[in-house]
Amino acid sequence: MDESRNTVLEKLRAGEVVLGLSVRMVRSGEIAKVAKACGHDWVFIDMEHAPITLEKAAEISIAALDTGITPIVRVAGHEQFHMARVLDSGAMGVVVPHVNTAEEARHAVACCRFPPVGHRSVAGGYAQLGYRGLPAKEATGILNANTLLAVMIETPEAVENVEEIAAVDGIDVIYIGSNDLLMEMGLPGQFGGKELEKAARRIIDASLANGKFPGIGGIRDPEMATKFVRMGSRFLTTHSDFAFLMEAASARTALLRDAVKEAIGG
Repeated sequence: MDESRNTVLEKLRAGEVVLGLSVRMVRSGEIAKVAKACGHDWVFIDMEHAPITLEKAAEISIAALDTGITPIVRVAGHEQFHMARVLDSGAMGVVVPHVNTAEEARHAVACCRFPPVGHRSVAGGYAQLGYRGLPAKEATGILNANTLLAVMIETPEAVENVEEIAAVDGIDVIYIGSNDLLMEMGLPGQFGGKELEKAARRIIDASLANGKFPGIGGIRDPEMATKFVRMGSRFLTTHSDFAFLMEAASARTALLRDAVKEAIGG
């Protein structure tokens, strides 16, 4: 298996929709194999909203590389060390939250891309290259080509600036954070409203016009997700490990409660 291949980027370039499992609760590499077995293309390791350490993010990322799906980390902030350390530890992509301006987007590129595209520092010994000792020029070239960078549009300010953000070279995905965007718009939870659809249309159009892949998070209803796919979104999450556990456990408990009630004549 070639660990250096970013299969998510390959599928996006082929026009496919890629589905990620949001990892918020599980702290071990098994979740990568679970995600693959359940039909996901990538794992969305969430260091913004979950207490996942760098060590655990690295463990999950390396397991994902061996499994053949793409490990992508949502980092906790815009500081260089947040992005560089997860990439140096095995991640093949970074999602940067709350990108409101083209300047912030360019900063993300500088942190995640090696020169001449950006200013990422060279470490060596990369899990994505199978720890092979390749010449620096070759290694950094492979990593630049196979590292996915997504920036999140989560505020009305970001929507107003999306054409400039989408024009920044070095970004692959323009990712709509629908939950936070709706909160910032004063419309919490109104996923089916015209306001989100209008904003998403502008974001998707700007992405496609600039050769970027549109994506959207937070949409859990299959019919609604399909609507955004028809609009052009290609980078989506299904749900989180925590949510799937709650949903399945609740359904099984209810089933057994009904069965027990019937068994005891209640």
